[in-house]
Amino acid sequence: MAQNATIYKVELSVSDMDRNYYETHKLTVAKHPSETDERMMVRLLAFALNAHESLEMTKGLSTDDEPDIWQKSLSGELDVWVALGLPSEKVMRQSCGKARKVVVYPYGGKPAEIWWDKIKNSVARFENLQVVNLSETDTAALAKLASRAMKLQVNIQEGDVMVSLGETIVYVTPMTWKAAA
Repeated sequence: MAQNATIYKVELSVSDMDRNYYETHKLTVAKHPSETDERMMVRLLAFALNAHESLEMTKGLSTDDEPDIWQKSLSGELDVWVALGLPSEKVMRQSCGKARKVVVYPYGGKPAEIWWDKIKNSVARFENLQVVNLSETDTAALAKLASRAMKLQVNIQEGDVMVSLGETIVYVTPMTWKAAA
C-alpha cells in the first residue's frame, strides 16, 4: 500500500529587502513519502526567495511535468518555474520553453558541483534560466528546523538569507552559478 504524504502547516513570513517584498504566506505543504526534510525545507526557502502573491507550491515529486513551485499570470501563462535538485539538460530546456523565468536550486554539495560542471555549457544559451546553489551545510541546518507546524521568518538582504524558527536561526548564503539575462 502506498504511503500518504505528510502534511505540514507553515506560516512563512518573508521580509525581502532586495525586492521590497514583505508578506506572510500560510502554506499547507504535502511532504511526499520519498521527500527528505532537507528537500522540503529547500522548497520553503525557494518559495521565500521567489515570494509573490501568485506563487504556488505544485504537486512536485508526484508529477514529472510540473516544477516544485510556479507562478502563473492571470491569463494562465507560466511566469516563474522553480525547480529543486539536479534536473537534466532536457528538463531545463523544456522548462525554459514553458516559462518566462526558470530558477533551479541545486543542493547536496559535491554531486551538485559535478552536475553543474557537466551541464553548464549546454544551458548557457538559456537567457531566462537562473541557477542558484545552496550549500550542503546550509541545507542540512535548514533540515533540522523541520516540524509539522512551523512559523518561519525569512529575512533577505543583499543576497544573504536568515531563516528563523523561534530562537533558532539559520544563515543561508545562496551562490548564483548562472544569472538570468
